[in-house]
Order: sequence, then C-alpha cells, then structure tokens
Amino acid sequence: EVFFSGSLGPSTIVGSAAFNLLIISAVCVMSIPPGEVRFIKSLGVFYLTSFFSVFAYLWLLIILQAWTPNVVTVEEASITFLFCPVLVVLAYLVDKGWHTKMLSRIVS
Repeated sequence: EVFFSGSLGPSTIVGSAAFNLLIISAVCVMSIPPGEVRFIKSLGVFYLTSFFSVFAYLWLLIILQAWTPNVVTVEEASITFLFCPVLVVLAYLVDKGWHTKMLSRIVS
C-alpha cells in the first residue's frame, strides 16, 4: 500500500520535533539557577542521541525527496518505526559501557 504525504504530514512532524527540541533545551538551560553549572555525565549517550536527532531529519529528507518523492511506503514507515527501539537499545548499551568493553577486547 502507498500513502501520499500531504501538505501537513511530514512538515508537521519535523516542525513539531524541532520546536520540542529547542523548547526542551531552552527550559533545561533556563531552569539552572544563576551561578550553578551542570555537566553531562554520560557523553556517549548524549552523542548517540544527538546523532539520531540529526539522522532523523536526514532520513525524512531522503525518503520524502529522494527514494519516493511525496510518497511514504509501508517499508519506509516500518524502517522509520524500527529506528526508535534501535536508539533505545543502543543508548542502553552505551550507558552500560558495552562499547568500551567491546573496544578493549578488540584492541587486546
């Protein structure tokens, strides 16, 4: 089955995601009391989620402009849906230090 992207479909999703990203970031920064500093403890998870955030926009651009312009196929939707559990599992593994354990095994 083929679904056509209307004028509000992908644009609404991208606009909403960008708005949420900027507003959540702004609220987090503004909620820190003056004179205090916060640090990100797990940079690996931060880098992973940052990569996926940028990749999500690129992925939408690829599937809506390059592969099947203005059409969303079931395959594209399924792949897009599967990126969420992939992100969750990878973030969990990075948080638990799995990537460093694997690298130390490869190096030694």
